[in-house]
Amino acid sequence: MRKLWKKYDNFHFHIGLILTSIIMILAITGIFYTPYETTEMNIAAKFARPSLQHLMGCDNYGRDIFSRVMEGIRNTFFIALITVSIGTVVGVLIGAATGYFGGLLDEILMRINDALFAFPSILLALVIISILGTGTINVTLALGIAFIPSFARIVRSEYKKQMSQDYIQSARLMGAGDARIIFVHILPNILPVLVSSVMIGFNNAVLAEAGLSYLGIGVQPPEASLGRMLSEAQSYLFTAPWYSLFPGLVIVVMVLGFALIAEGLSQKK
Repeated sequence: MRKLWKKYDNFHFHIGLILTSIIMILAITGIFYTPYETTEMNIAAKFARPSLQHLMGCDNYGRDIFSRVMEGIRNTFFIALITVSIGTVVGVLIGAATGYFGGLLDEILMRINDALFAFPSILLALVIISILGTGTINVTLALGIAFIPSFARIVRSEYKKQMSQDYIQSARLMGAGDARIIFVHILPNILPVLVSSVMIGFNNAVLAEAGLSYLGIGVQPPEASLGRMLSEAQSYLFTAPWYSLFPGLVIVVMVLGFALIAEGLSQKK
């Protein structure tokens, strides 16, 4: 663990880790506690300015923005986590199989993968959502499927590079089976690239979820969503600028944090 820390001991990594830690603390805290109920309306506090009572002010229904931001972070974080998990697991299996075995399997799976990869992830997710319907579960599943092609291409490329290495021939001479070579010998050697790709994927998943919720097809009311909050706040940019400022700022911090971690992981010493 100490060697791994030294390996990625750089400024970008540390700043990204700090920003991401703040977001994760808010996300985890939001599971157990929020200052106010996220659906609690108080007409007397409508468009209340940020204060000690309401740290981020209130929205057009008098709901506490800080409480809703905490719930929005939680929803976005866990949707992104599940999305990237689906994309990574399935993408690694496809990429490892095609990169290791090659041949007809590679041709068939990668032609399908290339056809899906030709569509932008958000567009592919929209197509899947049009079939499955809106809602948190369907959006998570759609984004997870949309992220598979990119992970599959990255893993396939790395496995192709590793196949020419001497340790692969040594493992075969020692009687190691295909499954052992794929998951025990090769996979650990591509982990730096894979982890960096996961961080970038998490970054993209946050933006994709916020974009879909902004369009009204992501997280549905009464649950809070950072993207939906931005959509609701656009009519009050001048009368209540804090309504859009804080959800937008949180999205920026989330994206910046994961981007800096990914950049830090790619800068090996």
